[in-house]
Amino acid sequence: MHTWLLPEYIEDVLPPEAQRIETTRRQLLDMFRLHGYQLVMPPLLEYVESLLTGTGHDLDLKTFKLVDQLSGRLMGLRADITPQVARIDAHLLNRQGVTRLCYAGSVLHTLPAGLTRTREPLQIGAELYGHAGLESDVEVQQLMLKALRLAGVETVHLDLGHVAIFGSLIKRGGVAPELESDLFRALQAKDVPAVQELARLLDNVTRGALTLLPELYGGAEVLDQASRHLPDHPEIRRALGDLRGIAGKLQEAVGSFCFDLAELRGYHYHSGVVFAAYAGGWANAVALGGRYDEVGVAFGRARPATGFSLDLREISAALPVAPLPGGILAPYLDDRALHDRIDALRAQGEVVVADLPGHEAHRAELNCERTLVLLDGAWEVVSI
Repeated sequence: MHTWLLPEYIEDVLPPEAQRIETTRRQLLDMFRLHGYQLVMPPLLEYVESLLTGTGHDLDLKTFKLVDQLSGRLMGLRADITPQVARIDAHLLNRQGVTRLCYAGSVLHTLPAGLTRTREPLQIGAELYGHAGLESDVEVQQLMLKALRLAGVETVHLDLGHVAIFGSLIKRGGVAPELESDLFRALQAKDVPAVQELARLLDNVTRGALTLLPELYGGAEVLDQASRHLPDHPEIRRALGDLRGIAGKLQEAVGSFCFDLAELRGYHYHSGVVFAAYAGGWANAVALGGRYDEVGVAFGRARPATGFSLDLREISAALPVAPLPGGILAPYLDDRALHDRIDALRAQGEVVVADLPGHEAHRAELNCERTLVLLDGAWEVVSI
């Protein structure tokens, strides 16, 4: 076995792509800062109880676990940064008003989400705490769309759903937890016959609504159909109103909308609007997010929350790799004027590489297209 082989779905990122990813990361964090989002840096490793609190089983199977040699307790390598940021808001900051936080860091997954997905995404995102209204949902999604454009994703198709619709049907229909889990899986698979079979013993209203959910997929007409055919529950009316309101606010910023009322991604985690952004050239969603008002309860302080995240590595992988910009080759001399000129060029953002002695035959590998030469007593930059 070769010692340099990496585990499956784990890979190195080489200079051109690494440079682009890092540049985009900095640009996004700067953009978040200008919108009032403050940077936090949660640890890569936490006790499992803290790491998985409030997320149900959604992250349990994704999380690498190990034993802490100091305490003997079970620890986990984070599979998602969002719950960690929720913990920071609830326990460390303890603010009473609106809090805006952002983050960027690697996460680890026990299994890849798909055949082309890495097990080490570079997750970057923003979270807004303390506001329960539609305005914060719109703000977060507008920020997501700006982030995607900055990262190189142009035209976005936005999928919108609302987990409270399914939640309302389950609650008002008196559905047992085990049956709820089975219905959840069938709806996620859009398996209408399975939904019909599972719901056969429920009351007519609940059975009819659950069977209809997989068909409520498409444009704005879906919301009209839902208003006509779903039960007139206050939670459902409010959810449909939220979806209409968000679509109206974002109409000019996206290429197209799709409403999917059977989309229950993160059902045990999210509590309201859920959304996914898609774009041509990417097989998977380029960004995901939603409202998760209930997570704070697990940390001892209920706080309304909404946010989004994206994987910079996956976005970058589908974009054409641009070559690194050429630098300036500097002779290796003990010359004060030369060193001052190099410092001045680097202060201007130029890449200046020292031409170390003994490697003249490999200068092409240094990626330099210009060089410093002494002309009339001054060090000048000329093309190679």
